[in-house]
Amino acid sequence: MQKKNLVRKKYYFLRRKKYYEIKKDYFSPLVSLIRSKLKKNFFKLALYYPSAFEVNILRLLEFDYISNQKLLLPLIEDNNEMNFFSWKKNEALKVNKFGMLEPIKSKLNIPEVMLVPLLAFDSDRYRLGYGKGFYDRYLNKYKNILTVGVAFSFQKHHKLPIDNKDVKLNYILTEKGIY
Repeated sequence: MQKKNLVRKKYYFLRRKKYYEIKKDYFSPLVSLIRSKLKKNFFKLALYYPSAFEVNILRLLEFDYISNQKLLLPLIEDNNEMNFFSWKKNEALKVNKFGMLEPIKSKLNIPEVMLVPLLAFDSDRYRLGYGKGFYDRYLNKYKNILTVGVAFSFQKHHKLPIDNKDVKLNYILTEKGIY
């Protein structure tokens, strides 16, 4: 755990130092991937509301194909479990106990595609998050979700320390493409 915390700290400060605003084109490989993998017009897409120098995934909503989907955002429940609820662009959000923006609780949804925030990733497509385990617990429970970590290429770490609860993502998206 100590090693993970050191890596977290390193990449949090690196992301803060090197952050830049991405363009809409950053997401073109992701849109192509989703179209080829899902082969359907409508699906449930889990996003995260960007904060703390995370890639601004709201730019993805500039694609009509994406903005017309059922969009979901995570909400941390009282039992510390994460679930996903409907959200529309510009809809009001509330601040949770961690200072993150969340949707208003409504009917629970299970996403088909999930964009996952991260502090660091490696070539094996493991991610290092913020250390609370919300995404790993959720993805260990719901295994048939297409997962895409969203990052800047400078967040790549040679080999992350992992344990048996860590979930390998299907893909990682950076400004250099999708892996």
